[in-house]
Amino acid sequence: MSYDRAPEPGVGFFAGRHVLAEFDGVDPLLLNDLGFLREALESSLRDAGATICDVVAKQFEPQGVTVLALLSESHASIHTYPEIGSMFVDIFTCGETADPELAAGLLRDRLGALDARINTVHRGHPVPSETAR
Repeated sequence: MSYDRAPEPGVGFFAGRHVLAEFDGVDPLLLNDLGFLREALESSLRDAGATICDVVAKQFEPQGVTVLALLSESHASIHTYPEIGSMFVDIFTCGETADPELAAGLLRDRLGALDARINTVHRGHPVPSETAR
């Protein structure tokens, strides 16, 4: 095993992008619709190149939904607040196959959010450029 931050053959780099987002101005009926939210998250992730392993969703009383997606690349989650037309989004992916920023943007568009704050945190070790590999 190497400790020079170079991965073993066939193993990816210890690096990822973590998208943290907040959407406002979303139709409260959509934010309380478990089936719609599950499909919106799944299709946004798939369209952004993510591989979905499993999805768990929970409807809360009197309102609100949480959807968690287990990805080959890591995970994604949403938690809604229909009473104020808002939601939190969390998408973390390792590797280069999935684009978490694209997934968040697609989800924003599918929900018709009037306002979105989307931030990306780069995690792990910096990935060397192709020329340095």
